[in-house]
Amino acid sequence: MDTAEDLLAARRQKLQTLQGLGIPPYAGRFAKSAVIQSTLASYEEGKAVSTAGRLTAKRAHGALTFADLRDSTARIQLAFRQEQLGDAYALVEQLDLGDWLGVEGPLFKTKTGEITVRVERFTLLAKSLRPLPEKWHGLRDVEVRYRQRYLDLASNEPVRKVFEARAKLLDSFRATLRTHHYLEVETPMMHPIPGGAAGEPFTTHHQALNMDLYMRLAPELYLKRLLVGGFERVYELNRCFRNEGISTRHNPEFTMLEAYCAYEDVTYMMRFVRELITEAAKQTIGGLEFEYQGRRIDLDKEWEVVSFAGLLKQGYDLEPQDGIEALQRKLKSPRPGFRAIDIKGQARSQILRLVEELVEPEAKDTPVFVTDYWTELSPLAKSHPDNPLITERFELFIGGMEVANAYSELNDPIEQRRRFEAQFEAATQGASAKDRERLRAKMIDDDFVEALEYGMPPATGLGVGIDRLVMLLLNQPSIKDVILFPLLKPDVAAEK
Repeated sequence: MDTAEDLLAARRQKLQTLQGLGIPPYAGRFAKSAVIQSTLASYEEGKAVSTAGRLTAKRAHGALTFADLRDSTARIQLAFRQEQLGDAYALVEQLDLGDWLGVEGPLFKTKTGEITVRVERFTLLAKSLRPLPEKWHGLRDVEVRYRQRYLDLASNEPVRKVFEARAKLLDSFRATLRTHHYLEVETPMMHPIPGGAAGEPFTTHHQALNMDLYMRLAPELYLKRLLVGGFERVYELNRCFRNEGISTRHNPEFTMLEAYCAYEDVTYMMRFVRELITEAAKQTIGGLEFEYQGRRIDLDKEWEVVSFAGLLKQGYDLEPQDGIEALQRKLKSPRPGFRAIDIKGQARSQILRLVEELVEPEAKDTPVFVTDYWTELSPLAKSHPDNPLITERFELFIGGMEVANAYSELNDPIEQRRRFEAQFEAATQGASAKDRERLRAKMIDDDFVEALEYGMPPATGLGVGIDRLVMLLLNQPSIKDVILFPLLKPDVAAEK
């Protein structure tokens, strides 16, 4: 059996042979008249075609060689005949699986009825110096699949289908937003202050300005500045960054939709996000029912609404005004059906976020809106007019996974500054005066508050995690399966 080194050496020898014959192994432009799928669909006996793709199989029978050519749309069979090609037929032996090839010739059907190109001319477009994994039967090593995605795409057709479907979902989102008169905009990726969402930012430094900048956690505060400027419906589909853990649901770099609509509130966003997601499901998977990790989910059923404040009251008798000692005591003594939590030395908001994860809705067959979040957990959201301790906010869960977040936007600059200041005080207790001064500039966005002072109309905003939604609709177990190039730890074995 040939070793890997033998296979590499054989391919390089073929490369040298071709070069010795004056045949360029890396050609330029090739006039591809149609993709293979269209060529198959418009079959006519004897019709001349010109197409190109990667060689994925080759079967020699003396003076006749059959081969398979595949592009991004389909596969077609090729027939190389010595009597047709003459001396050029000898070059077929120098072709390897994985080579990129352009072919010209008429179509015909074999005795078994397979549409085939009778090759009259062929052009080597790129010589493959390394064999594709497992002779085209698929790349199965998960680590290699993520690390060398190009091999994954080349050898696993279902993987390509995932990313083609992801593109359809994004197209659908944009079409729905366009129908509702939303304007697509672009806002900065590097922020002077890491605001707009909770999380640890990535830090960089701008040499010319000698200043630290932060990769954005979210575009929220810039998009709301656009509402102040007079735009009424805006959105951005782009990357956000969190310098935090990596898991099946978290990647440090991820894609978000954020959309803002003036003169509406969170109840509008409930209706709108449902339309966004159901229309995307139709365009992406052709319907509203799908399976995610063994569970059937039906987007056509009624979407449930659950109160977050109500869950905390029901499970732990927690109230928004409870102090830290009461919170810790009540978390240890839950009512039936809720798990006891013993957390010490944690800030109040951190404890509540852990509780939020605890009461995350179990995987159901319909989406769930979780509403009535405590104001303390939602510094940018507007409070209920009849209860200042509860905000007009929801998080949307599908299959037990959070995929969207929305609220009525706080547009009162005085209240916004008060909340920023309260967050700052809670986060800097015990810090020195010097550290407080440094952290204040990092934590309180004075420019955003100033923008609100010019007046922002009542509005509602929405954030949708694109990667997680693709995971759900396409039944992918890990976020790495829906991101083309996920972040991975260094390949120690390869470095050695």
